[in-house]
Amino acid sequence: MQRVVIGLSGGVDSSVAAYLLKEQGYEVVGLFMINWHDTTGTLEGDCPWHDDRVFAELVARRLDIPFHVVDLSEEYRRRVVDYMFAEYERGRTPNPDVLCNREIKFDVFLKEALRLGADFVATGHYCRRECVAAADGTEHYRLLAGVDGNKDQSYFLYMLGQNALEKAMFPVGHLTKAQVREIAADAGLANCAKKDSTGVCFIGERHFKPFLQQFLPAQPGDMRTLEGKVVGRHDGLMYYTLGQRRGLGIGGAGNGERWFVLAKDMEHNELIVTQGADHPLLYSQNALGTDATWIAGEAPAAEFDCTCKYRYRQPDQTVHVSVRENGQVLVTAEERQRAVTPGQSMVFYHGEVCLGGAICDQVLDAGQVG
Repeated sequence: MQRVVIGLSGGVDSSVAAYLLKEQGYEVVGLFMINWHDTTGTLEGDCPWHDDRVFAELVARRLDIPFHVVDLSEEYRRRVVDYMFAEYERGRTPNPDVLCNREIKFDVFLKEALRLGADFVATGHYCRRECVAAADGTEHYRLLAGVDGNKDQSYFLYMLGQNALEKAMFPVGHLTKAQVREIAADAGLANCAKKDSTGVCFIGERHFKPFLQQFLPAQPGDMRTLEGKVVGRHDGLMYYTLGQRRGLGIGGAGNGERWFVLAKDMEHNELIVTQGADHPLLYSQNALGTDATWIAGEAPAAEFDCTCKYRYRQPDQTVHVSVRENGQVLVTAEERQRAVTPGQSMVFYHGEVCLGGAICDQVLDAGQVG
């Protein structure tokens, strides 16, 4: 009997994944990760890993599977959180969940699972894995989007390589969220109605600003228009992202239209804002990506057409990708894209197949700060 170690998070998705694996005849072992210990400020109340652990253990007991706990907080801080802080200090908007999957769940966690004798590692991600045989008899693995388009999480897994996918299982990738909750209820799982987590797991989306303030000193400055007029004050450039509308506190000044973040002037610590959701300087067509990774181990070609998601849950956008040296790619969209943001992931697809992706490093033809 093959042994599958599943990352039990306390949520309904990983719990149903464990249930399905056991129903399929696997020897299932639950493993809960502790990724964050800091309880200062608002962290504890909004992401209580203690409660998640209780739910995970209740599910393990219900399914009659072994349950283990592993503390990965040191690796998480060093390999994910420090990167996130560094990106915010640069004025960028990182996506730490992408890095977490590569650096923690399918590296450190995978090694811990193998230490427990795992043949495979499973998670509750909404995506699918496919094994494809080549003409020479060799096999390789493809990452496919989840069946539930609203919950598809392949975007967050584009950094996985062949070694990780060889050991990966995604038992709920062929299901919708509604079907997962129905299975959880029928199986009598304690978390069948538990609310989905949002934001970065150890932070909590609503208290993100106070969290950053605990570790990065805020540097307030002016908000100004492209013409140089000061229209307000910002709390610190790290708290804002391109295209943002809410939380600017400018009100109905100017021509009465809503204000949006257009750019960050890091040199002068100024937030550049403009009015109008469709201001032309919010749009761009060409972006340079770095740290490109490919599911297959290499790019499909030096030049190729595909679709791209510039942010999670964005509808697929038709693009042309030019692969450069040193892990760089030039991504040219068929239609101009709104608020393409440095630090975010640009993830490439061919139909339902995730090809890989890159980190947006520079937007080449949007408005320049002057």
